[in-house]
Amino acid sequence: MNKVILADSQAIFRAGTAKVLAMDEDMRIIAQCTDLDRMMHAIATFPGSIVLLAASLRPDMPRLRALLESTGCRGIVIAENNETASSFLQQGFRGVVFRNVTGPALVECVRRVAAGETWTPPQLMMPESPEEDMVGARVRDRLTPKEMRIVALIVQGCKNREIAMRLKTTEQVIKNYLRSIYDKTGVSDRLELALFTIHHRQLAQAAAEMGNRLEAEEQAAAPPAVA
Repeated sequence: MNKVILADSQAIFRAGTAKVLAMDEDMRIIAQCTDLDRMMHAIATFPGSIVLLAASLRPDMPRLRALLESTGCRGIVIAENNETASSFLQQGFRGVVFRNVTGPALVECVRRVAAGETWTPPQLMMPESPEEDMVGARVRDRLTPKEMRIVALIVQGCKNREIAMRLKTTEQVIKNYLRSIYDKTGVSDRLELALFTIHHRQLAQAAAEMGNRLEAEEQAAAPPAVA
């Protein structure tokens, strides 16, 4: 039985990853961590584990590597789609996967690292072709700007109530939009929507850009701080 520690602040991606790994009878997720302190505590508590950690947590890499080595754990980095896998492999991590990793590739990565091998992500072995993500591009073009805002917030892990508040509308309106989004993407729930978005580079990029735009708009609209 391979023990897995999952550390990622993105709730939707963490839930999707846990769901994929839980389907493998040789793997057991023993800890889900939302921040660095919880992750470091879990590594110390469960030696010999596979640690699947998001690069976005920005850990102190030398300190983390030292802890992994002292506890006999092996680290796999979840890199953002715009990051370079080779930099993490050069730092001594045993594997790298990207946010758009498929379920089978994720499971294979964990299996190989557990067996003492190093996992090289396909992105390093085969260059992307411009035609690779036609599905993501088509879905991106079908979504309206309002729908893309909702998708961006879903990927961030927001619930309907929070989305409604941030977009200044009602939960019922958000539910209506979600039905349209599900039809256009061919998914059945918010988790599938988030994973579909993450796994399609063109759509993931558009959602990230929209998320940044939303954050900038909210900051611009916020009242000035009182001195």
